[in-house]
Amino acid sequence: MKLNRLPELQRREFLRRASALGLAGAAAPLAFNLAALGEAAAATAPGDYKALVCVFLYGGNDYGNTLVPYDQPSYDAYAAIRLALATPRDQLAATALGLSVGSRQMALAPQLGKLKSLWDSGRLGVQLNVGTLVQPTTLAQYKAQSVPLPPKLFSHNDQQSVWQSSSPEGATTGWGGRMGDLFLSGNGTSTFTCINASGNAVFMAGRQAVQYQVSTSGAVPINGIMKPLYGSQACADALRGLITAGDRSHWMEAELNRVVTRSVSAQSVVTAGLAGVPALTTAFDTTSSLSNQLLMVAKLIAARQALGATRQVFFVSLGGFDLHDFLVAQHPGLLTAVDDALASFYAATVELGVASQVTTFTASDFGRTLTSNGDGSDHGWGSHHFVLGGAVQGGRFWGSLPSVSINGPDDVGQGRLLPTTAVDQLGATLATWMGVSATDLASVMPQIVNYSQRDMAYF
Repeated sequence: MKLNRLPELQRREFLRRASALGLAGAAAPLAFNLAALGEAAAATAPGDYKALVCVFLYGGNDYGNTLVPYDQPSYDAYAAIRLALATPRDQLAATALGLSVGSRQMALAPQLGKLKSLWDSGRLGVQLNVGTLVQPTTLAQYKAQSVPLPPKLFSHNDQQSVWQSSSPEGATTGWGGRMGDLFLSGNGTSTFTCINASGNAVFMAGRQAVQYQVSTSGAVPINGIMKPLYGSQACADALRGLITAGDRSHWMEAELNRVVTRSVSAQSVVTAGLAGVPALTTAFDTTSSLSNQLLMVAKLIAARQALGATRQVFFVSLGGFDLHDFLVAQHPGLLTAVDDALASFYAATVELGVASQVTTFTASDFGRTLTSNGDGSDHGWGSHHFVLGGAVQGGRFWGSLPSVSINGPDDVGQGRLLPTTAVDQLGATLATWMGVSATDLASVMPQIVNYSQRDMAYF
């Protein structure tokens, strides 16, 4: 019996591992997009559509120069700590937020003027001091190490993974993918439940759901069969036959061919779907990687009926935020890219008539130190993030505004914020909006059971 079961066990392991190899679609000449593994035929309800879009800022965004203290006492404290990194107060007048927290007022970075307009219109809010936690943690508990803490704090790779999956580097599923698991059977084609426009991310990997990867041009084709190979259509046809033939005696070869066949089919569906929707009139900055990724997401949302999708999770990203040096020189340009891309994307959802059905949020490895290292800031913990969409009850803060101080009640050292809101709470709020039931919530955010507040009231 054991010998008879071995091929089936190997087959299952191959399928699990194959789901993580979708990046080959973008990297290999033949573009074997292994992400299109499963299909689940299901009835779809027109109009019952929702999408969640994660915008990940790789490197650790500097919270201190993204949301800046503006009332004079708080600004003075901020400037005394940040020194040469501090944004001049006279540059903040146009982006000062018309909301006070007690005697305190905040401003967005000068480069976030378009997001300020979305704040003013009630479509964007700020989640304050959110980060990776295992359970609610006080500063005294952190110092005494008397409660479980996220593993490998301040490490890029590990904290990216913990943010995206609740586990350190090496995690096999993320909360976006686990959310996708619950929606597979409700989508006409399960392949298009989780779509990554920026490469590969554990956030998008589920237990069954796998991330379908696209480029900013659309589906990633298998180049060798899309046009004559070595100048010969016969060669291209022969290659297609070899990589899609189902009559294979070895289970691994048969599974690989089945996966590739589905990839070829998915590429055809995406290409036809995108070709069948009108061009967007909303302007996007096509010189920006993030804008181009979000433009592709908008096009895929426009093609949702052709893709058979009623629930989708998308992932896009922008790198360059690890600014130990050149923060003043480079951070404003990054924020400008974020501002332009998010504003254009929201405008596109309005154009498509789905603004209230699409929610976008930012995330990052961690925040950074409030203190200056001379030319930049160092790795931190908690940070501030945006939640944006037509259903969002914006123009407000969620969570607790941290003090502007060193060695204060929210600081584990150098202005590294101890999070007062957990990623689990942010994720649970978004998952609930997407339609995840209270009973299924722990399957998406396993640590949410440690929190009494599971809804941050974004909607």
